[in-house]
Amino acid sequence: MALVEVSGLKPFTEPSEQIFGTRQTSLVDRPNHYSFGTSVQEFAVPVGEEPAGFLESCNREGGVSIDMNHGTTTLAFKFRHGVIVAVDSRASAGRYLASNDVNKVIEINPYLLGTMSGSAADCQYWERLLAKECRLYRLRNNHRISVAAASKLLCNMMLGYRGMGLSVGSMICGWDKEGPGLYYVDDNGTRLSGRMFSTGCGNGYAYGVVDSGYREDMTVEEAYELGCRGIAHATHRDAYSGGVVNMYHMREDGWIKVCKEDVSQLIHRYKEGMF
Repeated sequence: MALVEVSGLKPFTEPSEQIFGTRQTSLVDRPNHYSFGTSVQEFAVPVGEEPAGFLESCNREGGVSIDMNHGTTTLAFKFRHGVIVAVDSRASAGRYLASNDVNKVIEINPYLLGTMSGSAADCQYWERLLAKECRLYRLRNNHRISVAAASKLLCNMMLGYRGMGLSVGSMICGWDKEGPGLYYVDDNGTRLSGRMFSTGCGNGYAYGVVDSGYREDMTVEEAYELGCRGIAHATHRDAYSGGVVNMYHMREDGWIKVCKEDVSQLIHRYKEGMF
């Protein structure tokens, strides 16, 4: 009852009509996952309103006091010895701190990593589905999928559901025959290749730090320090970022997890340039 009062829903007598509306879709055979083999995009969704319509109703204008806000800071950059991926671990739901220990790096396979920014559920689902497709590609072709092709698969998935309420901002990092690769993909179907990306509401702070210290010929230790510093400064200035820094290094022989350090300790280490 308390949740009903806070959210602004009417009493329990007519919840289905409030949430799903009067229009109900018929029960038909539905796919249990995304399929590339159909002419029309197919995706298993609950019976009821379209996802985009439901999300539009979950705000103050629609009479329901639920703010679908997200916050995070992730960054990745290429250098001579591979790709550095660093993320914070705070999961927020509006003003509510949902968790302070979320690993926002999804380990697709030993040579591919993806980051999470936006809706945790959307990022986890679509990148795990991407992991399945990459595994199938390996079995069918007897060699690993390239970083460019993996990012293109994710981009095609996003294009099929553009405007349907997904919230995804991901970086796909890996190593293939062409060397280290780094791509940015979001829910609008945008796909960009670059040497450095940062996503989330703290990305402006992370960009400022990484831009000031980035060099192509950095040593591995310098790159580790730069990645930690970028996330630490962002968490200090951005209330929606925090927790720990999870950092990975993508090398020619696969990724390794470098560290998991508390940002409060890192802030004291870097305090001379912050206060």
